[in-house]
Amino acid sequence: TAPATVNLVSKFKIGTVGPALPGVGLKIADDGEILVKGVDVFGGYWNNEDATSEVMEGEWFHTGDIGALDDDGYLTVTGRKKEIIVTAGGKNVAPAGLEDPIRSNSLISQVVVVGDQKPFISALITLDAEMLPVWLHNNGESADLTPEQACTNPKVVAEVQKAVDAANARVSRAESIRKFVILPDDFTEASGHLTPKMSIKRGPIMKDYADVIDGLYTATPVTESLGVG
Repeated sequence: TAPATVNLVSKFKIGTVGPALPGVGLKIADDGEILVKGVDVFGGYWNNEDATSEVMEGEWFHTGDIGALDDDGYLTVTGRKKEIIVTAGGKNVAPAGLEDPIRSNSLISQVVVVGDQKPFISALITLDAEMLPVWLHNNGESADLTPEQACTNPKVVAEVQKAVDAANARVSRAESIRKFVILPDDFTEASGHLTPKMSIKRGPIMKDYADVIDGLYTATPVTESLGVG
């Protein structure tokens, strides 16, 4: 399979991957998956009809990505289908649509949205160790605060809340983050929580922080920060 979309210098929309290339068709399936067809899309796996049937629907190739097409035909990719969270109420939530905007805040290092088969969406959030002292100093706080202290510092919590609120403004209430926890330790490759490409490893994080996640669903569902050791 070759490229399907492109943003041109003279014709682009920030935040999208562009419109379809000539000869390429795009559509969004009922579950939000991006489907592609065209002369540059592969026809199937060699001598493996079962594998082919899993990814092909007639001429349409199932990309495994979740996204949306706007009225002008520009495609936005919001996440991977296999990472979709389905809440207890049956709402499908693409984590990246919340994680990426929150992560754009310079104080924040990593974000992991959780809530599969839960009544609402929550998030695990870590702070950027290099930016934290600078941010604290610039905001009238001691730059010597430990990560544990920073997790519950009112100004830090307010800044994280602001980032969460901005992300929530982009989605429906059912998709919004109702609670979050600020963790004192960042996710790293050494801890087994990031890949060598610095992508989050959801499985190990969900396992290692199972108790923390469970704790998010044992109290009143309002957004809050918890310092977790």
